[in-house]
Amino acid sequence: MKHQELAIDGMSCGHCVKALTNELAAIKGLNVKEVIIGKAVIDYDPELVSDEDILHAIDEAGFRLALG
Repeated sequence: MKHQELAIDGMSCGHCVKALTNELAAIKGLNVKEVIIGKAVIDYDPELVSDEDILHAIDEAGFRLALG
């Protein structure tokens, strides 16, 4: 399992947290450890989950990965 902390742009409320949590939790092989406004902490199996899968889930929830 790989552990990753992601900075997320565009989140502002509890609904945002729930939306992102639901999108990430739907990915087989990914375990959501914590989602708070501006941050997601996940563990995942890199053989089952690609970076593109994670980015797609973030995008589907209406947010974007913060760069830098």
